[in-house]
Amino acid sequence: MDILMIEDNEAVCEMMGMFFEKESWNAAFYHDGKEGYEAFIMKPSNWDLIILDLNLPSMDGMQICRSIRQVNEDVPIIMLTARDSESNQVIGLEMGADDYVTKPFSPLTMMARIKALHRRVQRSGKKVDTIQNEFDVETTHVAINTKTHEAFINGHKIEALTPKEFDLLVVMAKHPRQVFSREHLLTTIWEEPFFGDERTIDAHIKKLRQKIEAVGPQVIQTVWGIGYKFDDLGV
Repeated sequence: MDILMIEDNEAVCEMMGMFFEKESWNAAFYHDGKEGYEAFIMKPSNWDLIILDLNLPSMDGMQICRSIRQVNEDVPIIMLTARDSESNQVIGLEMGADDYVTKPFSPLTMMARIKALHRRVQRSGKKVDTIQNEFDVETTHVAINTKTHEAFINGHKIEALTPKEFDLLVVMAKHPRQVFSREHLLTTIWEEPFFGDERTIDAHIKKLRQKIEAVGPQVIQTVWGIGYKFDDLGV
């Protein structure tokens, strides 16, 4: 990970630097609020996590957190402070912090919080990780990895896809703008004689659309009287 730590206590930075080094993480340390924020602005999309002290010279942690969120909504932020009142925690979280750690703290506890937050962000789909080079299907806005059973739209993961929903998306995304009849989709997806109602496809498409719309624009379109098609050129 690439970590930006803005903390005016040099001893704390040195201590955490040793733990980061053991994990082979890259870390940049700044002891002045304004200088730290300027370091963030130099490469706002390159940081994997930010540790931010509340009390800083030149520019306090609340101001920095608010300004960071105006530029990058996704980067995880841990607010670090000697204050332990509930009101300060609430204010920090409302400003956009993802977690809140009070001093004094155990370095091992901090490392555990960092790892947990990083895992949570990855699961939430905020960032497409290294699997992006292994996508089997890629369109203008959608990327699909059939090995990991994951699909992303504009970099955001489409969560909780069932096997049939995933297969429907794969089949249609492989042939953008091609119109598929319900019968064709049933034959392709179920791969065996299906004796039920063709409208079962409608139910699966409805749920698939809901999960797509939860993270991005709708790419599954209805072709009245025929069936469905995948089209993300105009979204």
